[in-house]
Amino acid sequence: MAIAFLLGGLILLVVGGELLVRGAVGLAEKAGVSALVIGLVIVGFGTSMPELVTSVEAAMAGSPAIAWGNIVGSNIANSLLILGAAAMVAPIAINAANRLRDPAVALAASILLLLLAMTAIGSVLVGVLLLGGLIAYIAWCYVEERRVEPATVHNAPYDRSQALEMTDTGLHEESTGWTKPLLLTVVGLAVLIGGGRLLVTGAIDLALLAGLTETLIGLTIVAVGTSLPELVTSVIAARKGEVEVAFGNVVGSNIYNILGIGGATMLLAPGSIPANLLPLDIGLVLVSALVILALAFIRGVTRLPGLALLLAYFAYLGFLVLNA
Repeated sequence: MAIAFLLGGLILLVVGGELLVRGAVGLAEKAGVSALVIGLVIVGFGTSMPELVTSVEAAMAGSPAIAWGNIVGSNIANSLLILGAAAMVAPIAINAANRLRDPAVALAASILLLLLAMTAIGSVLVGVLLLGGLIAYIAWCYVEERRVEPATVHNAPYDRSQALEMTDTGLHEESTGWTKPLLLTVVGLAVLIGGGRLLVTGAIDLALLAGLTETLIGLTIVAVGTSLPELVTSVIAARKGEVEVAFGNVVGSNIYNILGIGGATMLLAPGSIPANLLPLDIGLVLVSALVILALAFIRGVTRLPGLALLLAYFAYLGFLVLNA
């Protein structure tokens, strides 16, 4: 039953996330919201909803280890598994003039996560500050896109939007009324919440039955499961030759995870980040953020570094399982 809940929850999260994004985009377009805002805010937050719902559900269920394990594990999966898989599909060339900005923001967020974990500081105020950081970053991207020619702009939220549009061709389908997008939004949100609850229940039960820690379940099964949309969109973007979009999708997800999902988790369930995520797991988040910044500096991720990222991820998983 625990495994069935876990798998059922993951499926519902993926389905619910797609329905919610489609509905939200439809509502935004009916309301006359600009494509720029849709890409930066609605799609950016919408594609992070599986991680958000799961982490919040876990925190409110009294299992913060699953919540923070999901955030940390998702960033590790993004940086090593997803970027590595995308680079193996097609070498990633990063030539944008502002190519270092988003990886630098992701690195700063990773350092902040490490400091919060080391000092065991956890409060509503910290949650507000993390969310404020994400809002400030999105505002920065918005101002830049308004100022610069759209064809020359590459920022992480924009890339997340582009990656999703490549995989969901019905995202901007014509709508004659408010009913369909409103229904998609409501149903998507309900399915997401139900899926998150199922997933968290299954994860807690599985941890108890198998004698595994909730942190381990969060770092592995839950993190990889909630990162599946990013894996699919990045690999498809790489296959279609939009390699910078694949890179930006990964970096953007890392920023949203720490600042947005970490902030929401801290806001709704104030408490310190579990100490057992130190030094290995959060340390790996920081190291992988440094590696991504270095790869952006040298302008690309070829297949050999991509393979190294994949091997590093599987070595990390192997270490977790052997030391469970």
